[in-house]
Amino acid sequence: MDHGTAARLAAGLAIGLGGIGPGIGIGIATMGAMQGISRNPDAEGPIRTTLILGAGLAEAVAIYAFVVALVLMFVVAT
Repeated sequence: MDHGTAARLAAGLAIGLGGIGPGIGIGIATMGAMQGISRNPDAEGPIRTTLILGAGLAEAVAIYAFVVALVLMFVVAT
């Protein structure tokens, strides 16, 4: 396997595996927030704020994986 092929394979793995973790994390966080809101509707505001902040931080991990994949594709593979 040559250098370019390995870099492209690594880029695919980086974005694939880098997207799975945040997707699962955001799903679990949303489930917890919905359960919390259904048990205590008066706490909807703080729960929603915390959920949005946590989802943004989890999504940042996916963006980092995307950047790594782009670097692998266009810098390392050439």
